[in-house]
Amino acid sequence: MRLRDFDLDAAVDEWVEYYLGNGPSLVVFLVLNASAFLVGVSFYVHSDPSLADLPTFFYPLFGDSPAALALMTLSAATLLPNLGRRVADAPVNRPLAYLHTLAFVWLLKYGIWTVVALNLRPDLYVGFSGAALWDYWGIMLTHAGFLALAFLVPRYGATTKGALGFALALALVNDIFDYGFGYYPPLKYEAGLLLAAITVGLSFLSVVLAARSFDRLSRTSPERHNR
Repeated sequence: MRLRDFDLDAAVDEWVEYYLGNGPSLVVFLVLNASAFLVGVSFYVHSDPSLADLPTFFYPLFGDSPAALALMTLSAATLLPNLGRRVADAPVNRPLAYLHTLAFVWLLKYGIWTVVALNLRPDLYVGFSGAALWDYWGIMLTHAGFLALAFLVPRYGATTKGALGFALALALVNDIFDYGFGYYPPLKYEAGLLLAAITVGLSFLSVVLAARSFDRLSRTSPERHNR
């Protein structure tokens, strides 16, 4: 097969159907995401400031990347009752539309945010020592993987105007919490106005891309979705 005949979109659909539509592979996918969530929580437990410095209900606002992974894990877990049927035909209702939309926005926003934040001060991160292999390359590559996870969600999910508006409002609340109160993800430098502005821009960009990537929940049949 010639490269120009390769259909990436069809290949991704085939991959999603195979791996997220089969019980064993879907369970492995969920376990890997849940494990990554625990690694992220551990980072915030041992960071300064840490989760111990905040009331419990503020944990999702501070632990941005673990929150994204938790949303993705919950989003993918909704496929468990659909096993035996096509992933693309998974039922979607209004509450699920909100969940899938939040998962997409958080994964996309904080995947891009991490790559941008580390590369605003590469002198503090880039290197090939033992610590730098994780502090830069490991963190950057794993968070870049958030983008791939994000674009899996529209393969089985749908959104609504309400879900998009809610995601944007919550993302902006998160930005106010991060930069208005100084609880942005721990960095080796002080986040300034530039990073704050980039983060707000990413909130809008992620919601715009969600609106373009998802099918809209059908008004006539709430358990199905179409464009």
